[in-house]
Amino acid sequence: MATDIKETTHAVEAAAVMGLLPARPRLLALGEPTHGEDTLLDLRNELFRQLVEQEGYRTIAIESDCLMGLVVDAHVTSGTGTLDEVMQHGFSHGWGSSAANRELVRWMRAYNVRADSDGRPASERLRFAGFDGPLEITGAASPREALTALHGCLAARVAADLLPCTAETLDRLLGTDDRWTDPAAMTDPAQSVGQSAGAGRLRLLADDLVALLDAQTPHLITATSREDWHRARLYGRTATSLLRYHHWMADPSPSRLTRLVALRDSMMAANLLALAEQGPALVHAHNGHLQRDKSTMRMGGLPLEWWSAGAIVSTHLGEGYAFLATALGTIRHQGVDTPPPDTVEGLLYALPEDRCVVDTSLLATTLGDTRPALRVSPFYGYAPLDPAHLAGTDGIVFVKDVP
Repeated sequence: MATDIKETTHAVEAAAVMGLLPARPRLLALGEPTHGEDTLLDLRNELFRQLVEQEGYRTIAIESDCLMGLVVDAHVTSGTGTLDEVMQHGFSHGWGSSAANRELVRWMRAYNVRADSDGRPASERLRFAGFDGPLEITGAASPREALTALHGCLAARVAADLLPCTAETLDRLLGTDDRWTDPAAMTDPAQSVGQSAGAGRLRLLADDLVALLDAQTPHLITATSREDWHRARLYGRTATSLLRYHHWMADPSPSRLTRLVALRDSMMAANLLALAEQGPALVHAHNGHLQRDKSTMRMGGLPLEWWSAGAIVSTHLGEGYAFLATALGTIRHQGVDTPPPDTVEGLLYALPEDRCVVDTSLLATTLGDTRPALRVSPFYGYAPLDPAHLAGTDGIVFVKDVP
């Protein structure tokens, strides 16, 4: 190795992270290799605080339902709802039970409330966003919430004869929500309503509603606000994407699962690109959703490969997107013990620091022709860092031990 590997590391601080990048990115993505560990979320929270106080970041976006995230955002910006209510109704995937997520929401609300009764100016307030679709492992949500909200936004501001349908027509075509959310549809395409005649009609109507939203943009922003318009666009993206997702849930072809995981990341990417329009944001999700390289996994015994949200967004934004991959030494309570010394994790584990930020370009120079081995995980919920992906990362955040 050309130099000591310790020379590639820095403290886990916003200033050190920015020092790795050519400019302040509009989206700074921090990945994690496993979910559900508050140690990693506490680190995320501290980095976000520093980015807010030192670098002008005002938004955090996490791998959670984009519509449920509106509940959290309303609380941190306006005080709507109690903290308990927000944690119960504002997060998907069970993330609301996390103490670290609760502390994030509490701190964001406190930051937004100044000593005077008016709070911070709107331009200085912290914002929260979920950027995942309304999707769970067991299936996808009904498109009702997004579709009816989009229709409602337009019906309140646009002449009725311009709307492609009435609210009653949408309600009739949607039917009961349990038709859409039947868990059996995830494993049996025949149980999905996504390719029924009614679902096909809804896809056309959703497309027409989004087209009307685009066409009426100058009027809508003047009549309401740019923020309301952004929210209407979120409803439109979510409605059309959910209907597309349900359509392919009903597909019996061998490419079904590949298409579904790709659609999910495509939904994530669209939400992130919309956030990038509104100012710099810290993005937090699994490494696999944020990396620039293709993502892979096995599902239902099949190998799947698709482009992640990060790969899509990076292609659009260039230097406006930066990606830090988190790597771990041990998660002993999950059976993940000391990493082999010939892996990236093993090389970093030998350092004295409990956590550090690694300059990956300098690390590659230090390694020279030495190619670290890929660590093998005994725990399915943890994805080791792939050394082949080093060139696609702007830095590594290394955490030695997850207690």
